Amino acid sequence: MGARLPTDTTTWPALRVVARLHGSLPMGGVVPHTPIHAFETTPEALTLTDELPAATRHDIDLGGLLAFSISHVVSADEADRITAATERMGYRDEAPGIATPPGMRMNKSVHWVADEALLGTVMARIGHLLPPDMLGAPLHPRLSHRLNMYRYDAQDVFNRHTDGDWPGYGLSDDRSEMLEWPGLRSGLTMLLYLNGPEDGVVGGNTRLYRRDGSWVDVVPKKGDALFFRHGFGPTSVVHEGRRVDSEVPKYVARINVMFGQAPGQPL
Repeated sequence: MGARLPTDTTTWPALRVVARLHGSLPMGGVVPHTPIHAFETTPEALTLTDELPAATRHDIDLGGLLAFSISHVVSADEADRITAATERMGYRDEAPGIATPPGMRMNKSVHWVADEALLGTVMARIGHLLPPDMLGAPLHPRLSHRLNMYRYDAQDVFNRHTDGDWPGYGLSDDRSEMLEWPGLRSGLTMLLYLNGPEDGVVGGNTRLYRRDGSWVDVVPKKGDALFFRHGFGPTSVVHEGRRVDSEVPKYVARINVMFGQAPGQPL
């Protein structure tokens, strides 16, 4: 629904479950053994090779809080292929390893561990536009490979909140399990928009709050990404995913931008 499948769907490899975690439900409650997925081999459809205009950064005025967008992160066709991949995994009400209070996360979720063929290309396109350090912690050259995918169906929202910081994750050499990367912590949320108004999405803006309570609304633009500081400190950006008012769902990937530990100063 709302996603165009790639032309050759026969190229998709089989899926496997690489981790199972407790999954929180939108209105409270936990579903045990909620899966996190990966493909058994690197999907050809998710090896990004499209030629794009140079990515450009646009800073957002949040009264001293860090937020910016980057255009031309993935092509429209690449965005459609990512969406199609996640629909094969199956969106569900519960979100693995996410703890949100009842009524906050009112959307559908699927988590998976992607490949360097996808995320390495994304980082090559945008890395020079990211902060080189965060509180003295250097930017890590790889994005976390664990992607938190969200689908906002009609009337879905993600109410006002801050994002927690996360370890980085990747796959084991045999692709059988999800492994945590040692010595790293995320410092920025990256929201990669996989569709938007051009696909028929109505609503679904990301609202970013300043400390004084005023806000900036970011309209999802397919292939672009929004970045903001996260964690639970005073510099973290409070935000919300506004209600979707269309039958076409909104698709977005949360990706974590990783930083090394600064000596004597945790993120």
